[in-house]
Amino acid sequence: MSNCISSVLFICLGNICRSPLAEGVFRNEAKKRGLEDRLIIDSAGTGGWHVGNPPDRRSIQTAANHGIDINDQSCRRLATSDFHQFNLILGMDHSNIIDARSANDESGPAQILLFTQFAGTGENLEIPDPYYGGPEGFENAYRMIKLASIGTLDRLFAPQG
Repeated sequence: MSNCISSVLFICLGNICRSPLAEGVFRNEAKKRGLEDRLIIDSAGTGGWHVGNPPDRRSIQTAANHGIDINDQSCRRLATSDFHQFNLILGMDHSNIIDARSANDESGPAQILLFTQFAGTGENLEIPDPYYGGPEGFENAYRMIKLASIGTLDRLFAPQG
């Protein structure tokens, strides 16, 4: 990918709710702008409980309700190599950031930041984990993720000069 300008990894606790939804939404927004071939996009969890499983069915349904297919995603755990492969590691909440920073051996150049903070949609705004809630929690997460995805793409691909 010689014209790839950025690589983005979305993280949450288990990689079953928020981060797979963020991966799908961000990929969809990038595709709308014709930028998908200029990005590497993935997601991971700071915990490994769900490795190899598909995203939560409610995340899959929420994405599908908005015309986004995340059925092919598979949960994985954040790896040491991610700190070298990705420019940006964007966490859904502060505990994800703390966990990722403690897992980094400090040799990886990745920036580890709160997703909404990097996007400019909220300095300390976390995307709440919808796992124990109903469909409205997943819909709320989708709305926040979409806004943050648009803000992140605007920031990454802002006109130079």
